[in-house]
Amino acid sequence: MEENDLLAGIAVFGGSSLAGSITIATVPIATTATVPAAGVAGWLGLTTTATTIVAAPVTLPVAGIVAAGALLTYGGYKAYKFLNKNQ
Repeated sequence: MEENDLLAGIAVFGGSSLAGSITIATVPIATTATVPAAGVAGWLGLTTTATTIVAAPVTLPVAGIVAAGALLTYGGYKAYKFLNKNQ
């Protein structure tokens, strides 16, 4: 087994064993609903629109972040070794 294959497998396995997610942003989303009008107008069947703004979280899985970080770190290490070898 080659060294690169072994390290890539370790990074993927290490990342996949972590559970959960990290919220990286909260995006406001406006929702519009048709609701009965207030008072007598509502009794007569008239409606109005109500807009509410809710927060929707944007999340990333912890496993993906760890695996990507491990592979990027290993790639940087290999590039560093390659550049120092050719000097």
